[in-house]
Amino acid sequence: MTSPFDGSTVGTVGVAGPEDVEVALAAAERGARAWRRTPAHERMTILLRAADLADQRAAKIAQTISSESGKTITEATGEASRSGDLIRLAAFEGTQLYGETLPLDANRGTGQDKVGFTLRQPCGVVVAITPFNYPALLVLHKLAPALAAGNAVVLKPATATPLTALELAECFVDAGLPEGVLSVLVGSGGVLGDALVTDPRVRKISFTGSTATGEHIARVAGVKKLSLELGASCPVVVLPDADLELAAGAVALGGYVNAGQVCISVQRVITHPEVTADFLDALVPKVRAIRTGDPSSPETTMGSLITTAEAERVERAIAQAGVDGARVLTGGERDGTVVTPAVVTDVDPKSPFSQQELFGPAVAVSPAADWESAIAQANGTAYGLGAGIFTSDVAGAVRAIREIDAGSVHINWTPLWRADLMPYGGLKGSGYGKEGPRAAVSEMTEVKTVVLHGRPW
Repeated sequence: MTSPFDGSTVGTVGVAGPEDVEVALAAAERGARAWRRTPAHERMTILLRAADLADQRAAKIAQTISSESGKTITEATGEASRSGDLIRLAAFEGTQLYGETLPLDANRGTGQDKVGFTLRQPCGVVVAITPFNYPALLVLHKLAPALAAGNAVVLKPATATPLTALELAECFVDAGLPEGVLSVLVGSGGVLGDALVTDPRVRKISFTGSTATGEHIARVAGVKKLSLELGASCPVVVLPDADLELAAGAVALGGYVNAGQVCISVQRVITHPEVTADFLDALVPKVRAIRTGDPSSPETTMGSLITTAEAERVERAIAQAGVDGARVLTGGERDGTVVTPAVVTDVDPKSPFSQQELFGPAVAVSPAADWESAIAQANGTAYGLGAGIFTSDVAGAVRAIREIDAGSVHINWTPLWRADLMPYGGLKGSGYGKEGPRAAVSEMTEVKTVVLHGRPW
């Protein structure tokens, strides 16, 4: 593995092949049988030990995140520091698998001679496929709830960032996780992906990645439970009564964290013409102040993209927006894997720069003359992951909550905000299913209905 910033060697890792998929799934079958019979309090004890180990190793994990992803050490430290608490949240939720009683006597012809209730049980074998951009948190948002609920997991992390996943897996193994309950396979999705998701031993798939890959998984997986966290082009609406300094500061953060390689990054800003110029006057200096450079330096506030090819793609997209009639106010220049943060205005809302997920450090600004056109723009892509609106009008905020089609709507902030405990997931082409420990534990279990018959019908 090499650093995307300077090409230096970060570490080495073995690459799995099709034969390793069979070994991992066979082990997971055995592990799932034993783990589901382990009482929830014992599972929680092991996970809490893993959480403590993640805390103790947070500085090392942060170094690995920064080195293999190009994320700044400041951002990587923030990510690693959330790992232990995320595991603890999942560990608790795994002990809270409540069912419900069923009022069977409400059924015509049934008396009080029967008792019905529901019971949750683990799915069994879970396949988790994770991306590069948050190599700790997005692994743990799948791994921790699945294990807490009593499942065995086969994890396939992104090929660009496997070292973080392996260090986290070591925390669980060192905490006493039984053999076979967790396997990590590093390798190409083209080689491993279909073999994992189509196998009938797998009951649940949790995937975070592109919409195209998610659609492929949905086509080939067969009869399985799916959670798909897919692409986005997140909007922020700035109304005339907004606090423009607040909005500009939030966008300057929300559009460029992790070099814009975040599915809930701000990609589109929709402004009323009355405030567009003032908003840009506030935004552009803040974006120009973002410091690119060596991700390992605490002075750097934006790191590199994950590969040179990705940086070239983002550079081309920004340049093409200019060719198509938009104005690049700042940024868009590339040096290796670093692209300077860009602000692009007068963007056609129907252009590829707005419609397609950029996954890079640039924000598109487009005008909307009234409320209806602003909401139409916000809803005007194939995606629906997150959105934000800046306004001082409570009625306008409530209307936005009702009318914007996104999995999360933020009032007076951007969509780039996530508490690990909250339900998280998208609408439309952004996928389906929810993450967050409580939601994920629910999705990592299945409901069984039980009826005790006191006498025949």
